[in-house]
Amino acid sequence: MATARMPATGPAPALPTARAIATAPAVPGARAIRIAAVVAIAMSAALGPSIAATQTPAAGAPASGTAASMPAAAGAASAAAAGLPAPVASLLPDARLSGEGELRWFGLKVYTAQLWTGSAGLQPDRPGASPFALELRYATALSGPAIAERSAQEMERMGFGDSPRRERWLGAMKALFPNVARGDRLTGVNRPGRGVAFFHNDRSIGAVDDADFAAAFFAIWLDERTVAPALRTALLARASGPPAGASSAGTRVAP
Repeated sequence: MATARMPATGPAPALPTARAIATAPAVPGARAIRIAAVVAIAMSAALGPSIAATQTPAAGAPASGTAASMPAAAGAASAAAAGLPAPVASLLPDARLSGEGELRWFGLKVYTAQLWTGSAGLQPDRPGASPFALELRYATALSGPAIAERSAQEMERMGFGDSPRRERWLGAMKALFPNVARGDRLTGVNRPGRGVAFFHNDRSIGAVDDADFAAAFFAIWLDERTVAPALRTALLARASGPPAGASSAGTRVAP
């Protein structure tokens, strides 16, 4: 059973539906506002990739504002300095950047995603067996409940869990996921056999203690059935093992 652990917070307000906005009475200047609102609601799929993803430059040629690939020997301090939140660096002390990419909706940037793995990397066909962290840095404001709803829709589309279990997962996500503003980061840390620990910027917001939930949640980006295959390719670019010359010792996960 999925168990969500979190600080006590109030629920975030839900967004109006795109249909309601699109059919609202016309007033001066309202058409542009309605179009912008419909696009914003469409982008509430931010935690469930869609439409198009662009890969950021490879290691050695990072674009402005993006992080370059890190050697496996970099420690927790190096990982944090390179952009990994400090609490995540403490859970994945030997983290290295596997890959990164951008999600865009009709040309509008929704978020930049980064996948951090341990020194041993992860196997794309069995990602849940390895510790890793997936960070999303948002380029627009989005509703936490909408993020949770879209995530649940993707889990159902890929056939994870039965209806009662997915309802529990949805409830756990709605309880944990905050509204996000531009520049905010949501990070999930996979703890093999245990579940997912979540962070909002550098603050822990709780965890879902269910390994099946972890498999379903991260499949949104890492499964072959993802609706954003280009983003998946970008994230897994250097995930399958340590770089040449690096140690292949097992990755540690802090308790």
